[in-house]
Order: sequence, then C-alpha cells, then structure tokens
Amino acid sequence: MFDSGFGGLTVARAVMDLLPREDLVYLGDTGRYPYGPRDLKEVRGFAQQIAEHLVAVYDVKVIVVACNTAAAAALD
Repeated sequence: MFDSGFGGLTVARAVMDLLPREDLVYLGDTGRYPYGPRDLKEVRGFAQQIAEHLVAVYDVKVIVVACNTAAAAALD
C-alpha cells in the first residue's frame, strides 16, 4: 500500500481489520509530498517506481493506492 504521505494510514487500518492474517507493507512517500500540485506525468512516474519497488522487494499480492492523486494519474 502506498500514499504520498501518512493520510493512507486510515486505509491501512481498515485493511488490517479486514485481513488480519495478511502482512501489510505501507510506503508513505513523504520525501516527494505533496503530489497534488505536481504534473500528472511526474506523479505517474512516482507511482510506477513505488509499485515496482513493492513488487521487487516484498513480492506483494496486491497494491493499494491510498493516494487520490496517484490513483487518478496512474491506475492503468
């Protein structure tokens, strides 16, 4: 799961409640926060980098995009 900061922690809490036996990895991209005023191409690049990192390092089953800006820019 990732967000541009810490706002997605509420989503993480809900996922933990729904799937208590699953491990959860949360990445808050506070180094490049906020995403909102950035160009969509740039946000798309951030989302792709993070998704590739989560798959490569953690072999994740699913990626939850808890950031509205990243979801709108990069869900394809």
